[in-house]
Amino acid sequence: MENKNLFTVQEFAQLSGVEASTLRYWDDIGLFSPIQRNPDTNYRYYSLAQILALNFVTVLSDLDFPLKTIAELRQNRDPDKILALLDKQEKEMDMEMQRLRLRYSIIHARRELITNGIKAPEAEIAVVWRDSLDIMVWPLNEYNEGETFIEPMAGFINQAQDQHINLSFPVGGCFDSFETLKSGTNRPQHFISIDPIGNQKIKEGDYLSGYTRGYYGEMGDLPAKMEKFAKKEQLTMAEPVYVIYLLEEICMQNPDEYLVQILVPVKKQAASQSKPKGRSA
Repeated sequence: MENKNLFTVQEFAQLSGVEASTLRYWDDIGLFSPIQRNPDTNYRYYSLAQILALNFVTVLSDLDFPLKTIAELRQNRDPDKILALLDKQEKEMDMEMQRLRLRYSIIHARRELITNGIKAPEAEIAVVWRDSLDIMVWPLNEYNEGETFIEPMAGFINQAQDQHINLSFPVGGCFDSFETLKSGTNRPQHFISIDPIGNQKIKEGDYLSGYTRGYYGEMGDLPAKMEKFAKKEQLTMAEPVYVIYLLEEICMQNPDEYLVQILVPVKKQAASQSKPKGRSA
């Protein structure tokens, strides 16, 4: 075929930026076909003028319109129909972007905790400066005799959506005081989740920090060690006390290897009230 105004599928693909395999598929389903076919070889040939018709298909395809809808619009379209479909697509994209932003926030929160867990100086009890952190504080837990965190957690899961709490964010615990923590490490007054649209913050300031490994609520002798450290350093413990699980079931196979950090706000003597220049929690 000698017509210089016609292009093979490979040439038209290079000219239009649409892959040859896509052009063939669109032809097969009747969405966009070549202007001619060689009767002997069945080769496809496209004209330069078809660029405009192809642009209609590629624009709507790039906007994620169903191919069936695009095929229908090729035969019967007007501004009102296109506007209505664009409005519908925009709303769906808004919802998808909200879902993506939420997933991004969950990934960011979990990645930060896991990174901190990998780098954590586990054997160290120290006073560290903590920047503020947005959290969602869950409703007050109520315990019957002999119950641990499991019962209120299980009872609350079905209500989480009504409370606007996303269970995919990392979960920890909040205790009214250090004494409350000591009296029942597996019975936090509140659950918390590390949620950037939370209803409260872990305030910035100095915190007594310690780490231990074990299943939820199993903190061994860490509270006693932290209390001994505070007395030695003449620290006044404030409230509330936060328990943050840096490494848990999302990244650890063995529950005995979960890594928890206890954070207790503390007040120092006047000479050491300024922000330390060392590392942060």
